[in-house]
Amino acid sequence: MMDLMANSTHSVTLLTRPGCGLCTTALTQLRVICADFGIEPNTVDVDAAAATDPSLRAEFGDRLPVVLLDGREHSYFDVDEPRLRADLRH
Repeated sequence: MMDLMANSTHSVTLLTRPGCGLCTTALTQLRVICADFGIEPNTVDVDAAAATDPSLRAEFGDRLPVVLLDGREHSYFDVDEPRLRADLRH
């Protein structure tokens, strides 16, 4: 069911790395949540990104997965679904 209050200007990004089981679970959750708001979550492999932006891995690499909402840290390790849904409505 599409949320009629959805604001498609939000961006959701999952910081991840290959072989991260929690990351796979988080991406599955994000796809379901974001679909309700007409958003496709992005993913960023922090190890690959480190080639051009080592600060990303330095800041987040030890606590993946990390969910970014509009470029800011929203949650890590687990997707905070109730909070994310509430924030996506605004």
